[in-house]
Amino acid sequence: MTPDLSTPSRHQLHEDIFAILIGTTLVSLGIVFYAQVTLITGSTAGIALLLQYATGIPFGWLFFAINLPFYVLAVLRMGWPFAIKTFVSVALVSWFSVHFPDWLDISSIHPLFAALVGGGLIGLGILSLFRHKASVGGINILALFLQENFGIRAGYFQLGVDTVILLIAFFVLPFDRVLYSVLGALVLNLIVALNHKPGRYVGFS
Repeated sequence: MTPDLSTPSRHQLHEDIFAILIGTTLVSLGIVFYAQVTLITGSTAGIALLLQYATGIPFGWLFFAINLPFYVLAVLRMGWPFAIKTFVSVALVSWFSVHFPDWLDISSIHPLFAALVGGGLIGLGILSLFRHKASVGGINILALFLQENFGIRAGYFQLGVDTVILLIAFFVLPFDRVLYSVLGALVLNLIVALNHKPGRYVGFS
């Protein structure tokens, strides 16, 4: 018997937990690739990476702190379940990004590989979180809010914001690293834009 895909089925708690663990693991691994070769990404993760390169403060601490103000919007506009899952996701990415280098020794990685594969990993991780009503905070919260309330594609909005961050990166990073980062950002946002569309994914939390 063919299941009725027109009727959304609610995500169970264990499904949300599994998706958040998988999503944050993918995002964190992509961030580790980026940090290894001094690349940049968008949203609050990009801001945290820029600050890490400039100050030496670990990404995890910066990422967690930068996202704190956005939880107000998450609670007011997206509800407590979304805010709680997003807080947990941000905390996990912050923690994983600090500890992954202790568990994974990357002696050499080509910047192009890091950009394309790292961007793909981050994009897939964000997609996993989006589909379970969570995010990695910051601009992702605003992107989801705009999509769900005004029909603006989350991926396209994110791409616009990321473009601004990448332009700023030209004043901080070597030229070639910014170009590699642009390729990574395109991969990341295309994954989200092409796969996270209203009505395409019927499960909800």
